[in-house]
Amino acid sequence: MSTKASPPERTVARFNLRDAQQALDRYLDDLRTVRRRSSYTLRNYRADIGGFLSYLEREGVAFLDAGRTHGRGYLALLRERDIAPASVKRCATTIRGFYGWLDTHQVPLGARPGDSILRLRYPKSPARLPRFLSEEETNALLSDPDTAHKATSSSDHPLVDAKTLRDHSILELLYGAGLRVAELVSCNVSDLDLDQQQVRVIGKGDRPRIALYGSSARTTLTTYLDRARPRLAIGTEPALFISRNGRRLSKRSVQRIVHRAGLAAGIVGRVHPHLLRHTFATHMIENSADIRVVQHLLGHSSPDTTQIYTAVTQRDQASLVTAALARARHSPTAPDKLPPNTRAPGYESSAND
Repeated sequence: MSTKASPPERTVARFNLRDAQQALDRYLDDLRTVRRRSSYTLRNYRADIGGFLSYLEREGVAFLDAGRTHGRGYLALLRERDIAPASVKRCATTIRGFYGWLDTHQVPLGARPGDSILRLRYPKSPARLPRFLSEEETNALLSDPDTAHKATSSSDHPLVDAKTLRDHSILELLYGAGLRVAELVSCNVSDLDLDQQQVRVIGKGDRPRIALYGSSARTTLTTYLDRARPRLAIGTEPALFISRNGRRLSKRSVQRIVHRAGLAAGIVGRVHPHLLRHTFATHMIENSADIRVVQHLLGHSSPDTTQIYTAVTQRDQASLVTAALARARHSPTAPDKLPPNTRAPGYESSAND
């Protein structure tokens, strides 16, 4: 009677998960095809896990024998190199995920008892609240005098005017719809609905959603499509935003465009595409938008991710209260300094106050 090999044994034999590099390649392939992770995420994962595997090799430790002690040693090394805490935390999560994946494929892990690398954790650090632009800074960015002049005047350089209109449209859509830069550059003209003021985008995990934008963005996009894009596009290129070569604009190009716009607007601090997404969300919450609506517009799978923007607005409200109370305490008309007959009804001074 023939015996059928178990799935874990076939998996190990076929992909040789006991070999560090083959295991890593197979893990990343699984993340790409099954979990639909982006190329950016996969690049970070490869760097995180690859760095740890190199560390183990230098330490003379077989990668399947790595334990939590080795993981902590590597994280400590990263901190000594002044790697950002968020990056070190991500590295801990990535390493644990890799070994967890091996464990689910029944690859035997040889760490000492009580030193399982599956228990690797990074000390929880306080959540860093996202930075955002004030309304004045946003208006300066979207209404930069140089941009506004070029966008509304004729010029002897049509291509320059076309790029200026394109850049202005990019700023309006990033802020007006709260898009990620990857979502913006992947947009095609066919994804845009000017009548309904909405755009179809593909978010994280290849999840499609409809993002909405306002009348200002619609006006700018209409002008861009009518006057600028035909000068930039080559042939039947479907992309919404076009590079100087006539093809789809890259993420790096968008980052440069936004950065230059921030400098031109005189904004202190680096301006980048995700800052406009933070600004969109914060301004929505500040203007009493329902957090569930903001969650949908941003494409967050969990409301916990969106909740951080309420913390931002609460922080700013607390600052306003603190400043107001400080002014009141130093005001010459503070309650204790008012004459008795001008104090508020019911106010009585007492030595026990």
